[in-house]
Amino acid sequence: MNSGSPQDGSSHRRFNPYRWPNRRGDGQFDRDRRGAGGYRGEGGGGREGGGGGKDKSSWYKMIIPYGRKYDKKWLLTALQNLCSVPFTPVQVRDGGRGNFCNISQQCMAKRFDGSQRALDLNNIRTDPDLVSQNIRAILSRKTFMDAVVKIIEENIPELVCLNLSNNKLYKLEDVADLISKAPHLKILNLSHNELKSEKELDRLKGLKLVELWLDRNPLCDQFKDQLTYISAIRERFPRLLKLDGHDLPPPIVFEVVSPTTTPPCKVWSVFIHRITKRYYSVYDSGNRQPLLDAYHDGASFSLSLPSSQNPNRCSLREYHKDSRNIKRLKDPSTRFRLLKHTRLNVVALLNELPKTQHDSASFNVDVNTYTTTLLSFTVSGMFKEVDGKSEDAVRAFSRVFIAVPAGISGLCIVNDELFVRIATTEEIQHAFAASAPTPSSSPVPTLTAPQQEMLSAFSLKSGMNLEWSQK
Repeated sequence: MNSGSPQDGSSHRRFNPYRWPNRRGDGQFDRDRRGAGGYRGEGGGGREGGGGGKDKSSWYKMIIPYGRKYDKKWLLTALQNLCSVPFTPVQVRDGGRGNFCNISQQCMAKRFDGSQRALDLNNIRTDPDLVSQNIRAILSRKTFMDAVVKIIEENIPELVCLNLSNNKLYKLEDVADLISKAPHLKILNLSHNELKSEKELDRLKGLKLVELWLDRNPLCDQFKDQLTYISAIRERFPRLLKLDGHDLPPPIVFEVVSPTTTPPCKVWSVFIHRITKRYYSVYDSGNRQPLLDAYHDGASFSLSLPSSQNPNRCSLREYHKDSRNIKRLKDPSTRFRLLKHTRLNVVALLNELPKTQHDSASFNVDVNTYTTTLLSFTVSGMFKEVDGKSEDAVRAFSRVFIAVPAGISGLCIVNDELFVRIATTEEIQHAFAASAPTPSSSPVPTLTAPQQEMLSAFSLKSGMNLEWSQK
């Protein structure tokens, strides 16, 4: 800044807002100024050859700590109002960000792999190009992360892979700008940072990531097991295929023609067949945790049994504790407790139900309701339990799904109602017929209708399959 001399030619005092009030008179102030050595204000060009003559103007540099927090125009006006000596600002700049922006673009260009559309900013604060210019690129500070995002937006918006590991990141608020600035980003490395809470990842939910690295962050130690960790991360990034370098099972994604509408009527049969096939292949796999990807965040689930079947006398007692038959349940709190809310609670209950094997050949599918924003369909058929006290017992079921469009993920289930009952003798006879063992070449006696009925009844009571019951 250029400080003009008073017109009366009298000595003047340079205002220093960071100096303690002068209590020793002007002489002490002048001595302080001469010995300042550039501390917060540097004078130059105001005297010639050390003589006592004075120029009409002097040059000074003023450093405002945390000045970047304020609007430039407001700050200059405030300084001029406070300063007793008139001055003219010649140059105003943000030293840290200005230097970083000038040099970091070249630095990032060296770290960019055009063939892979990948940018490696691992441990960038130790980059020789920046260190040589005395720049500490601390990406946990908004100033520097904003500069990085701006360079990406202006030069490499097609970025696919970004490595931010080893940068002491403890928050992701500024990284979230990449959602709009780098829409093609698929791979993100945040490993070896200082992220303490999984909630920080909520800021990045808009990214369509297929690969994410989070290892060596404190948040990884908050999960009781690997499955819980994977579920929590995939809840935010449903298309994720690789986490911390490990392949994940393919997500359940109900793809639709348009991300905001349900499929047209003419493709119902093909579409719902694909849904049921993928859903029950996971349901029968022994690990139902991946079903989290099929449900909406606020999904609901209820289970019910026939009111005519006494749970103490039939083999459905394992389902009875979770049965929500409001005709029998009078207590409002029990009704509410048995209606499972949120997909985490829904899948937690599904994991507790007996392991099963469904007979896809027995499936009967019907569409109940169809609009451009909602699809309701019913799946009924047969299944058998594959472990526990009722192993090989055949059940009949009916299940009503209500699904809605879910952005990039297609459809997701918002309501799921499961009805289970004991299969009839005729249903048991026809269940899993396609997978029955091939008959031997030895003659097998033909059973009459009454004998077949007796055989089915014995199979139901004993729990043995039809082949062993006949022996």
